[in-house]
Amino acid sequence: MATALITGASSGIGAEYARQLAARGADLVLVARDRAALDELAARLADEHRVATEVLVADLLDADDLATVEARLADTRRPVEMLVNNAGFALGFAFERNDIDDEVRHLRLHVEAPMRLMHAVIGPMLERGHGRILNVASVSGWMPRSTYGAAKGWLISFSRWANGAYAARGVVVTAVAPGFTHTNFHERAGLPKGEEGIADWMWLDASTVVATSLRDSARGKAVSIPSLKYKVLVAAARLAPPRLVARAATRGR
Repeated sequence: MATALITGASSGIGAEYARQLAARGADLVLVARDRAALDELAARLADEHRVATEVLVADLLDADDLATVEARLADTRRPVEMLVNNAGFALGFAFERNDIDDEVRHLRLHVEAPMRLMHAVIGPMLERGHGRILNVASVSGWMPRSTYGAAKGWLISFSRWANGAYAARGVVVTAVAPGFTHTNFHERAGLPKGEEGIADWMWLDASTVVATSLRDSARGKAVSIPSLKYKVLVAAARLAPPRLVARAATRGR
């Protein structure tokens, strides 16, 4: 495997992608805001797996930083074979109480940033005739869950279209749609584990999410839902009345 660029790579699902891809022999470009965490992860994976690691400290909500990552993806002298769009954060579901500037930043990070990064890399991938893009979304993309579900729904829809448009030309685009996953994502959203009202059986391990999504991407799938239980829940959500789904979706993140 060649080079993979991962956003939000300093922790959680992003760090798990880095670990599993390094174990498969991929060189890495790790993108996040936390230099110390990126440096530590890059050094450890380089030592354990003898892969090349590159750190890009970037806030994808900063125009200059985002442009730097776009330029790295577009650099045909150092081709990126896989892009993992993983960076994100959550807001409370009470849209009317949220700061509108926070909502705009949330939209930009979950929609504009992955769209720009895909646009930067997809041209070189198509020229080479191969490449893979994984967009980390959520099962919330099929549920009415304020602006978080709406943003993830956009990412799923766009990924499905892009895979249909580009897979025949060698570029697979996969939306990864996990449910509740053991990471620090919920704690950073202000919801420490154990205070979310989520049953233990609904939680997934990041290692399972990543391994399943990489397998589905290799098989050319447009959407990866990494567990049977969430596939069933998504099917049920598509059939249930929107008001009922919205009420159920108010729990957790």
